[in-house]
Amino acid sequence: MKKTIFLITKMDCPSEKNLIQMKLNGISSIANLDFDIPNRKLTVFHSGETDQIEKSIIELNLGGKKISTEQSDQTDFKGNTDQKKLLWAVLAINFAFFIIEMTTGIISKSMGLVADSLDMLADSFVYGISLLAVGGTLIKKKRIAKLAGYFQITLAIIGFVEVLRRFFGKEKLPDFSTIIIVSIFALIANGICLYILQKSKSKEEAHMKASMIFTSNDVIINLGVIIAGILVNWLSSNKPDLIIGTIVFGLVIQGAFRILKLSK
Repeated sequence: MKKTIFLITKMDCPSEKNLIQMKLNGISSIANLDFDIPNRKLTVFHSGETDQIEKSIIELNLGGKKISTEQSDQTDFKGNTDQKKLLWAVLAINFAFFIIEMTTGIISKSMGLVADSLDMLADSFVYGISLLAVGGTLIKKKRIAKLAGYFQITLAIIGFVEVLRRFFGKEKLPDFSTIIIVSIFALIANGICLYILQKSKSKEEAHMKASMIFTSNDVIINLGVIIAGILVNWLSSNKPDLIIGTIVFGLVIQGAFRILKLSK
């Protein structure tokens, strides 16, 4: 058994971690992956050479670089059953809030909520693809990733067009109270996801810190939508809601391109 350590400079959220896991899933020589998110390092336990592993990591364009390779006597790795159950729970929470935020966003005429719902959907895609690909073929994984990526980009582009239409047209003000209340519940949902992720790694302090990094982007987005709701009421303008919607749609498209990398 060999142990190869990689530095992944852009690995700072759950999407990057899961993308790496999905990308390496089809390589049979890999026995285990050990992520150290705070230090941006990935340790791969494997047999044979590292060429295929290194190539796959570089293809993700996450700043991957091999640091070292050495022999290892470790053969006993923890099972992933409990972790998969927790990932299903996080997936369910994210998808539920995608539906809630999309529905309330349309009803309240808030592009911020609609955009945030797509961010929740993006997280659902990442976890879902990872779980569905387990035990499946590499071709199946790539097809699912391609479908999810293009679907996500299509929704985000539709969102951008709607933002432009509302920016130059005369629209009723979005319901600021709905924006704030739903975003607060989304913030709580992300807190629950954080707790679940921490629970799965409660004995490893480094991973506890990693879980904080995992949800930081989603929490910032939730806070941004809440602030936009407050500004909508304060300024009697829909512009703050449209601005935050535009920003989040951009983040959604960025995430979609990361998912599409898996289909190459």
